[in-house]
Amino acid sequence: MSKKNKDAVPDDFGGFRAGFSVLVGRPNAGKSTLTNALVGKKVAITSAKPQTTRHTIRGIVHREDAQLILVDTPGLHRPRTLLGKRLNDLVADTLSEVDAIGFCLPANEKIGPGDRFIAAQLAAVGRKPVIAIVTKADLVDNQALTEQLLAVAALGREVMGEDGWKDIVPVSAADGFQVETVADVLIGHMPPSPPLYPDGELTDEPEAVMVAELIREAALEGVRDELPHSLAVVVEEIVPREDRPDDNPLLDVRVNLYVERPSQKAIIIGKGGSRLREVGTNARKGIEALLGTRIYLDLHVKVAKDWQRDPKQLVKLGF
Repeated sequence: MSKKNKDAVPDDFGGFRAGFSVLVGRPNAGKSTLTNALVGKKVAITSAKPQTTRHTIRGIVHREDAQLILVDTPGLHRPRTLLGKRLNDLVADTLSEVDAIGFCLPANEKIGPGDRFIAAQLAAVGRKPVIAIVTKADLVDNQALTEQLLAVAALGREVMGEDGWKDIVPVSAADGFQVETVADVLIGHMPPSPPLYPDGELTDEPEAVMVAELIREAALEGVRDELPHSLAVVVEEIVPREDRPDDNPLLDVRVNLYVERPSQKAIIIGKGGSRLREVGTNARKGIEALLGTRIYLDLHVKVAKDWQRDPKQLVKLGF
């Protein structure tokens, strides 16, 4: 169901293309997992809980003839808090700056009001190519996938006019089905350009932001649905441990986890601190792989009452 991008473009850079593409969709539509699959390395946190992405993580796909910079965003949704509004504003700002938009819709869930809300937002963006990406194709059989593709195509015609979406691509980040095809289609909508990032660089996010996201991911595993919206992670410092030999360095990573109520603090810490230790153990592996050295991870859980609705606290926590 893919339509090739046939727009004639000047060949000023030896055929090389480079640009930015944003993946949008309602929460838990598979955006972060697809970002990681396209880049080939974990640059965005994934979770079964909705709204786990809080920052626009750029993942960079390198090819001999192209460079695709993926911007992963929070899930677009009807906001219920000041934090939700700011996350939506973050997405809107990103949409205005990219070269193409990938609209992620899960194959295993019927199109609902949230999808239609986002589709209407995308239609209002203007002359940006929008590619519908039907994610989680591995979770349905061929007949159900076909029905979803037809439904997605109908939605495109409904909101975008007779031509609908520029492309429609089914994909499964879990088993690799058509991941390369998604990259091909997005790159086809990038402008002629020299590379925008050095070869081998996979993200331009600061290390502290990546560390915070890894800790959030570990903290969200196996907790109640209410917690993802209420958890913020702030990396206070990452400093080398003094008096360590050059061949055996150690970084001290000090982090505060903020929740809104004492009951949530108890969930994160667990009985006798067992859950917080588990969070630290799980996060440490990813952080050491990211930083390339051993770390000592010092985690503290604090209560910041109703921080999602408090403008001053939102700024303090990085939103």
